[in-house]
Amino acid sequence: MQPNDIQVIGEELAVKWDDGSESFVRLAKLRKACPCASCKGEVDVMGNLHKGLDRPYKLSSFQVRSLEFVGGYAIKPVWEDGHSTGLFAFDYLRAVADSPGDE
Repeated sequence: MQPNDIQVIGEELAVKWDDGSESFVRLAKLRKACPCASCKGEVDVMGNLHKGLDRPYKLSSFQVRSLEFVGGYAIKPVWEDGHSTGLFAFDYLRAVADSPGDE
């Protein structure tokens, strides 16, 4: 599944997919679903979770400065608070958009 168009509209990310469907995900929900090692952590070979310290969100944490495409498989949001290490593979982005709950 590939996006044909991705735009930030107000407080949402709008995605038009190549199957003709559309997804809308609130930016706060997207940021809180960031899959990077600092936000979600990573597991070592022993099964121990390692992650950075939890940092409180600010208003700028939920504002997108820019979106960068990574290869043909992901987007990387650059957030106004400077965070930019989360790669959202298209299938993960679709799963976040389709998941219940709205931040």
